[in-house]
Amino acid sequence: MKKRPKLLLRHRAKEVRAMYNKKAVLLGIIAFIILMTAPFWLNAGREHKKLKLEKPQFEKECVEPIPWMNPGHMQLLDNWRNEVVRESKRDYTSEHFKVGHVNKKFKKSLTLTCLDCHKNKKKFCDKCHTYAGVKPYCWECHVAPEEKI
Repeated sequence: MKKRPKLLLRHRAKEVRAMYNKKAVLLGIIAFIILMTAPFWLNAGREHKKLKLEKPQFEKECVEPIPWMNPGHMQLLDNWRNEVVRESKRDYTSEHFKVGHVNKKFKKSLTLTCLDCHKNKKKFCDKCHTYAGVKPYCWECHVAPEEKI
């Protein structure tokens, strides 16, 4: 077995020590943790502003319960679109909104059903979508309603 020259071994040992410098590694880990948790620390104790939307004037109930509609309305509208376009099913029967003992039927239409109650697109749809930071594609196909001032 060949012996390496001592000079080469000393040089390599210094490189290894430089790579495993405990102070630098620890400082890097602490800096990483501070940077990754900064958003939580900076927002701690701040009050979340709740969104206040204009309520429909004439209807007291939506086609589904409001706690379900807030996150799920886009899925409902997608399902409506698919059923109307592909299967010609134009009526929606609500399981939760009853007139007497009969479940109420609605037309599957963004403009005729949803916007019949939520008349002001800017004060309802746009305000909520801006707050949530989403850009729906409804108005790529549908004609946006004209706002009455």
